[in-house]
Amino acid sequence: MLTPIPDLLKTITPNQRRIDAHQAKAELTENNGLLIDVREPAEHATKAATGAINIPRGVLEMKLMEIEKDEARPIYLHCASSVRATLAAEQLTRIGYKNVTVISCKADDVCSVF
Repeated sequence: MLTPIPDLLKTITPNQRRIDAHQAKAELTENNGLLIDVREPAEHATKAATGAINIPRGVLEMKLMEIEKDEARPIYLHCASSVRATLAAEQLTRIGYKNVTVISCKADDVCSVF
């Protein structure tokens, strides 16, 4: 049986830390966290958050393990609607990253704060 994405999100969202862009910006300033835009490159190129690196969700687990070896470093994920960021956060948690946060706001809000 296939699980619709909204139903899947109901299951995984409670397990992920979620904050708004303003709180994320404040934390990133203090904790040397890593801001990752999990949208596709064309979306990222249109309006990117300052300081964000673009790693699309489809390759995130493989690419991030090359970039960040510290499982405890704070990682902040954003996308246009928080759906891809939420799914990506679940995967990063599964492979062992311990401090993963979803920025739960619109991409425009994220970009305007950073």
